[in-house]
Amino acid sequence: MPKNAVITGWGFYAPTRVMTNFDFEKIVDTSDEWITSRTGIKERRFAADGESTSTMAVRAARLALERAKLRPQDVQLVIVGTCSPDYLFPATACIVQSELGATRAGAFDVEAACTSFVTALGIARGMISSGTVENALVVGAETLSRLLNFKDRGTCVLFGDGAGAVVVEASNASVGVESVVLHSDGSKGELLMVEAGASRLPASKETVELGKHLITMQGGEVFKLAVKSMADAAEEALREAGLGLEDIDLMIPHQANIRIIEGVAKRLRFPMERVFVNIQRYGNTSAASIPIAMAEAEATGRLARGDKVLLVAFGGGFTWGAAVLEWFGAHDGVRAQSALDRARDALEDVVDRVRPL
Repeated sequence: MPKNAVITGWGFYAPTRVMTNFDFEKIVDTSDEWITSRTGIKERRFAADGESTSTMAVRAARLALERAKLRPQDVQLVIVGTCSPDYLFPATACIVQSELGATRAGAFDVEAACTSFVTALGIARGMISSGTVENALVVGAETLSRLLNFKDRGTCVLFGDGAGAVVVEASNASVGVESVVLHSDGSKGELLMVEAGASRLPASKETVELGKHLITMQGGEVFKLAVKSMADAAEEALREAGLGLEDIDLMIPHQANIRIIEGVAKRLRFPMERVFVNIQRYGNTSAASIPIAMAEAEATGRLARGDKVLLVAFGGGFTWGAAVLEWFGAHDGVRAQSALDRARDALEDVVDRVRPL
């Protein structure tokens, strides 16, 4: 019998180094008013020396495991969504798996830019519902500060660093991740990209001098595509879950730009008071933004057991997607129910074998 995938633990980590808009006024031709009015961002966090995507992922993951009361050695799968990995390989997820001591877990990265967390959540849901694994640790983590061009005021003020994580477990409870939809359009990838550093354009003196290892973006085109794509994905995920917008207690969008978030809400005719926004504190943390926002929403009382939640994201690639879930809010009963189900399945198997006799 397929199991539901239930979020039983969550946590996030944000670096302690705060970069305010006033800090950017000192290094690039911009102002607090310009940044705030166009993006909604007031500050963002930058990783310290010695911090990386994997170190931040580990800190968020430990909090999520502690919340779920799940030992690292009992974790069966580690998925890290990121577009700023520690290395091209090994996968950042393998580093996280090792640092946590998740000795029984498989591990791999997902790279769908800002949609990476929703994509990773969908993979975890599929593997749990198929019975391949009983649990998964899903992390979104980024160190985008090291990919910024501080001569480009249109991009360098947007991004920040951080990590968020959730534990997803199998359960027969009538809650969990109810739908996940994913889409892409690779023909528009050049509108938001890091061009150099991999096999197509390897690192060289010229690529470094030309800044081809840094983020480039055509903001106007990205904005138009993001609003429509996120709204369409939200409606599709709701249809798949058999729900309407009136059933949603909280929408948690990718925190890319306040204008994009407001544009999506307006297109859906969804009230902003039921949209969680924390972009003012962290900027765009790409794959980390939704799990960070989810953890903050729970901590501030915006999420309660039984709430219907809509996640929606858009990122380079282009990729976009959405997920609908019912917030479970604690691990209590999930693992016990799962063990009971396994015992019942074993008993039914025995009965089936002896019945012909």
